[in-house]
Amino acid sequence: MKSFVIGGAGFIGSHLVDQLVLRGPVTVYDNLSVGRWDRVALDARRVLGDVLDLPRLTEAMHGHDVVFHLAANPEARWGLKEPRLDLHQGTIATFNALEAARETRTKKFVFASSGTVYGNTSDPCRETDLGSLPISLYGASKLAGEALLASYVECFGLTGYILRFGNVVGSRATHGAILDFCRGLREHPDSLQVLGDGTQRKPYLHVSDCVAGILHVLDRASDNPAVYNLAPEDWTNVRYIAARVVATSPNPSARIVYGSSPQGWRGDVPKSRLDPGKLASLGFRVRHTSADAVDRAVQEIVSEVFIT
Repeated sequence: MKSFVIGGAGFIGSHLVDQLVLRGPVTVYDNLSVGRWDRVALDARRVLGDVLDLPRLTEAMHGHDVVFHLAANPEARWGLKEPRLDLHQGTIATFNALEAARETRTKKFVFASSGTVYGNTSDPCRETDLGSLPISLYGASKLAGEALLASYVECFGLTGYILRFGNVVGSRATHGAILDFCRGLREHPDSLQVLGDGTQRKPYLHVSDCVAGILHVLDRASDNPAVYNLAPEDWTNVRYIAARVVATSPNPSARIVYGSSPQGWRGDVPKSRLDPGKLASLGFRVRHTSADAVDRAVQEIVSEVFIT
């Protein structure tokens, strides 16, 4: 299998490439806005390029069997300051990736989506539960990307795979609460400032389970487009995460200061859960609960931020 990974030098992408090189040749296409070449497996071919550069993207994609599209705005909050960010790095970038796949006749397309497509609801969401629309520009771009992929499946014969992730955590992270907390403590050792009141609760998915789930769906799913939630059944609140980061850091006596809002920022979904039942019926369950994923990720990220 010849794999083409857009965003393969980033957080999830670099872990995915580690596994894909065991299956055959891999090309990593990345603009290095947040990714790093030193995280990419040595066996992978590297192409420096922006997904918004359609001619370069198309040229690089020739000769592959499957596209994994993981490039996106890595931080949902950034859309508040730059509203066009998710339009360009999300919606238009996904259109370009699909168009390059059509031009190069690369038939399989794996899209990294998000639980943010379900909007502001705390009910466990199944794949068919799209009654609540996204409340962030990031979530809107992910839903638009799903719709584009479904259209390319119908109109141009692609085989599409849509994975709606929980909050992915683990080593090499480029964003997220755990990394933010570690960086905050490194800069201000005596106190940790938390956005929101800490009651926000979400399903946290360890990156190793994320990669295993992606490959399981690619290998086993027969529906087209194949749409699957990829998350643990449970969820974890921000107060637990903040406490674990402080306890594990070199500053275990740091004071945690919470905000007053149940939302961390406008567009943040304070409570979300994903129903992984459909993926379980395909034979896959994550190895880590949400709390286990947080605990492991805290150890990994604290080591990266404070020690290395």
